[in-house]
Amino acid sequence: MTRTPPHPPEPRLRVAPARAVPPRAAPSPRPGMVARISLGARATADSGSYFLLLGTTVFLVALGLVMVLSSSSVESVAAGRGFLGDFLTQGGAALIGLPLMLILSTLPARFWRWIATPALISSALLQLLVFTGLGTEYGGNRNWLDLGFVDVQPSEVTKVALVLWLGNVLASRQHLLGNGKRLLWLVVPVPGFVILLVLLGKDLGTVLIMAAMVFGALFFAGVRLRFLALGAGAATALALLMAQVSSSRVERIQAWLSGCQTDYLGACWQVQHGTWALAAGGFFGVGLGNSKAKWSWLPEADNDFIFAVIGEELGLLGAVVVLLLFVVLAVAFVRIVEGTTDPFARIVTSGIMVWVLVQAFVNIAVILGLLPVLGVPLPLISAGGTSLLTTLGALGIVLSFARSRPDDLRLGTGTGGVPAGRGARFGGPVAVGRTVRR
Repeated sequence: MTRTPPHPPEPRLRVAPARAVPPRAAPSPRPGMVARISLGARATADSGSYFLLLGTTVFLVALGLVMVLSSSSVESVAAGRGFLGDFLTQGGAALIGLPLMLILSTLPARFWRWIATPALISSALLQLLVFTGLGTEYGGNRNWLDLGFVDVQPSEVTKVALVLWLGNVLASRQHLLGNGKRLLWLVVPVPGFVILLVLLGKDLGTVLIMAAMVFGALFFAGVRLRFLALGAGAATALALLMAQVSSSRVERIQAWLSGCQTDYLGACWQVQHGTWALAAGGFFGVGLGNSKAKWSWLPEADNDFIFAVIGEELGLLGAVVVLLLFVVLAVAFVRIVEGTTDPFARIVTSGIMVWVLVQAFVNIAVILGLLPVLGVPLPLISAGGTSLLTTLGALGIVLSFARSRPDDLRLGTGTGGVPAGRGARFGGPVAVGRTVRR
């Protein structure tokens, strides 16, 4: 009988105790090597919203410079400023505005709250200078200051100051937003006085944009919708009343109501040639620089009616690209509003968003014949140094909110700066209580 030999014992593995590995000393820099310097958290954007807003803004400014060069060359030569005269002015504003936007984007949110009231007072005083010997009139509006070497439009500066003041007041007094009478005394006297100064200069287009900014800030601050409806009704009645004061404005409204079929050589001239420029462009356009409307047929071809030149030279395709860029800009704004937990940042960002998007809508709607001629430029694209500088400055403020750290945004009330029991209109990450009060 065969006996199976026993299995040999399995060898056991002996594990030596782990030895502490001494930390490796950092290598000494070699000659010629460049040391990497960290600029801290403030130099780095915290979200893709920062880059989305920044990239879209730079693209719109670049497109605007190209179109200003194309649309202004003929009139610039006719005025004796040379082929590049108006373009160099706009390019200089862009060279100042883009670095300024980046510099402003590095400032903390506390800084904007600190300067809100002084900025509004300064801008109001600047607007009052329009009615002195420094003020100049253009197109029936007295809304410019002649400083000798440059013309400045104070109402554009007032937009930035007003939205900062609204953000500061509404964020610090949110407990008053549910009381109609106290809300009336809170937001009507100061913004009403500032807007009245612009209205006295007969610039109804800018007044409408500023009014939209106020309502946008109130909406995103969480003001009850019935209060906003009452205010909108009163503002509409006042706008219709003021429209009857100027005879030229009455003619433009009547021409718009008649479909521009009654006064071709007068109030309808600009609208008709803007429509013909869009129609001549077709789908692909007549080519960059080949516009016929800019040869003194279309007034303000490089400013209020630059979208018509875009449609003529770049066609429907180019016009749609411009519209899509503003849609992307709106998406970036909304993402920043949703991403912040600070009511001040949310209100200021929403006010600037309403400013830029409503102004773009009004400008394009005028050219399409959906609104009477109001005389507002296309943001970031139309010629106008003050408009470009202030818009870029406002976007720099929004970029500062997009890259700020939570400590920079904290107001010291509620959770993350939001007062307890109140939430964002957009329902942000800390939305508490009633999102919309009706």
